[in-house]
Amino acid sequence: MGDDPGDAGPTRRARPFQWRRWNNVLHRDIGYSIFVLTFVYAISGVAVNHSHQWNPNYVVTHRMVQLGPVQAEALQDRQVVEGLLAGAGLPSDHRTTFRTDPQTVRIFLEEGTVDVDLATGEARVELVRNRRLLYELNFLHLNTPKQLWTWVADLYALLLAFVALTGLFVRKGDKGLFGRGKWFVALGLAVPVVALIVYL
Repeated sequence: MGDDPGDAGPTRRARPFQWRRWNNVLHRDIGYSIFVLTFVYAISGVAVNHSHQWNPNYVVTHRMVQLGPVQAEALQDRQVVEGLLAGAGLPSDHRTTFRTDPQTVRIFLEEGTVDVDLATGEARVELVRNRRLLYELNFLHLNTPKQLWTWVADLYALLLAFVALTGLFVRKGDKGLFGRGKWFVALGLAVPVVALIVYL
């Protein structure tokens, strides 16, 4: 037998590109990869949205303590200050002191301030502490680190948009975008449009 091309038998038909399959695969796998960051931005977003009602980063507490009558000069001595603070149940580590007026000396703590009335020895304490977990989440959400994190945040935003777009085409037919899906998209569009009409 020869090598006549006519003996090769029927040719295979090229399979069409399965775009929906790849759409669903990418939608699923990228969704997995940004799951944690989505929760970071979601939790932090709710916290920051209510910054007019509370401080989303810090817990600020105030209280009054009695240190006893003290001399302004004595508060220049680090050991004296540490003894007074420890005796009042306050953190003894401090950075410096400053006389804000003839009657008051401010002690700067690592996590707040103590304003001491020199005549009465009464002190107003303000302590500022990070909110557990929320401080760190807001740190990332608000792009406080800048530098490389800016690119990470930009990439996350693009991937989130990609997941949203590919999500439109996961299903087809009556349950797809051009079936019931179009009504949900319209509803989602209406929310920002109505907000702009009301608030602008």
